[in-house]
Formats: sequence, structure tokens, C-alpha cells
Amino acid sequence: MDADYGIHTIDTGFKCPHFDAAYLVVENGRGAFVDTGTHHSVPRLLAALDEAGAAREDVDWVILTHVHLDHAGGAGELMRHLPNARLAVHPRGARHMIDPGKLWASATAVYGEARMKVDYGHATPVDPARVVEAWDGERLALAGRELACLDTPGHARHHICIWDERSRSFFTGDTFGLSYRELDTERGPFALPTTTPVQFDPDALHASIDRLLSHNPQAMYLTHYGRVEDLVRMADDLHRSIDAMVEVALAHAEEPDAHAGIAESLALLYAQDLAAHGVADGREAVRTLLEDDVELNTQGLMVWLGQRRR
Repeated sequence: MDADYGIHTIDTGFKCPHFDAAYLVVENGRGAFVDTGTHHSVPRLLAALDEAGAAREDVDWVILTHVHLDHAGGAGELMRHLPNARLAVHPRGARHMIDPGKLWASATAVYGEARMKVDYGHATPVDPARVVEAWDGERLALAGRELACLDTPGHARHHICIWDERSRSFFTGDTFGLSYRELDTERGPFALPTTTPVQFDPDALHASIDRLLSHNPQAMYLTHYGRVEDLVRMADDLHRSIDAMVEVALAHAEEPDAHAGIAESLALLYAQDLAAHGVADGREAVRTLLEDDVELNTQGLMVWLGQRRR
């Protein structure tokens, strides 16, 4: 757990090490969590709080970038342990934290009950009196430190990124893509957009990435995974990859098994991009590290294609 600018990176333990991060920001003895991981992650978050020397009563905020369960599944359970905290979430996501039943049912329909129990545990509702709808431009105070919320659709319509002026960095959730440390090379971090279903919007995602860069940030804190720099180059890579993924989807749109065609083409695209980035065996890296992302991105592109036809 590092602590530059009072920012502690917490490995939530979801799926595998160094895959899913939450963050604890500590300022003058007060704390704010950004994202929570799943229900199973809560003991790790509380242990990080203890390690940072802050009491549970000292936490003012739990801030969610969006309500996908790898980011927000543990929010309700965490709030039970933080008596003075309020939960800040995009207005479109607030109802899903107050009553997570529909969100949970949708995820169960995709993954099945057995996997949901193993991966996510269960969802705990949040008292509506403790929920703050974080509109675009909302500023959250943390012991004199300001955390500003920006509406950043593209990955999801209920997505915010959080600007921390003190560290000149963003907590980006999934808006600035994925960047696994195992894929770092001499060229720097590898960047991959995530089109997880069901609200991928390429035009909005392009605009959100540009909006983040307009603040001239020093770093981004990604959920998947950790702190990254070299942001202008990474943003360029993300823009190119979004366009290439859209081209893949459109090329296979009318095929009888479009899903299989898109998945195969994405795997090839990512292998080529990894090789260009300096990863020794791009195909093997896709197979061992990006297999789930290929499938989720394929699903997201399939949903996007269906929405275009309406």
C-alpha cells in the first residue's frame, strides 16, 4: 500500500492479485474511499484504514466511480462499518445503491448464482439518507482537500471520475481503460479500453478521455490497475484502440455468429498491439491476461451494435 499525497492503493483481492484496486485518501486525519471492490473486499479496506492510522469514525466519504459490482459491490457493507461516511455516486447510479436488487439480478442473469456468490458475495443496501448524488462539478470536501466529480460517460452512463487537485490526478474507474502492470514494458504502461456491457458509447468515451487530459493531470489512478503516468501517449493509444474495436464490431455485424468473429478479431488486435508495445508474446499475453477482457469487450460491442440498429 503506497501513500503518495495521502493516497493508499488497496488490492481488493477480486479474482487475482493486482487486478482490482480501491483507494483510500487521507487528509489531516480524515478519510475517503474511492471504489470498494466487492462484498468480499471489505476486510481489506478496513485493514488499509487501520494501517493508515485512521479510525472508522474518521471516514467522511465513500465515492463510487460507477456501480459495476467490481467497483461498488462492497459499498453497502463498507458503509455499515463507517458511521459518519456518506456515499457519493452518479445520480443514475444512486438508486442501485439504495436498492441493489435490480443490479444484482442483472449480473446474476449474466454470471449465474454460483459465480455471483463466489466472486461478489452479496449486496447490502445503503440508507438513502446517506447517499449524495454527485452531479457534474460536485465538489466533495475532505478536511480542506477538494475532490471534484466529473461526469464521464462512455464506459457507462453512470460514471464519474474524481479530480484531486492536491495530487493533480484523477481516479478514473474504467474511463481511462485498463492497464495491467504485467504488461508494462520500456514503452511504459499498456492501455486497453473496456467496453463492458451494457452502455458502451465510443463517441462519449473519446470525449471523456479528452476531458480528463484537458486538466493536464500528473497521474491517473485506475481500478484495473494502479497509478499510471505517460498519460498523453496512453490517451492516444486508447483513442486508436476504441476506433479499431468499433471497426472490428462493424466488420462482423452481419455475420451469423458475430460474437465469435468479434472475439477472434479482438484477440488478434490485442496481440498485435501488445507486440507493438514490446510484449514478447502478444498471443500468450492475451490468452493468460486478457481472455476475460476479450469476452467482456465482445459482449459490450454486441450490445452496442444492437442499440445502433434501433
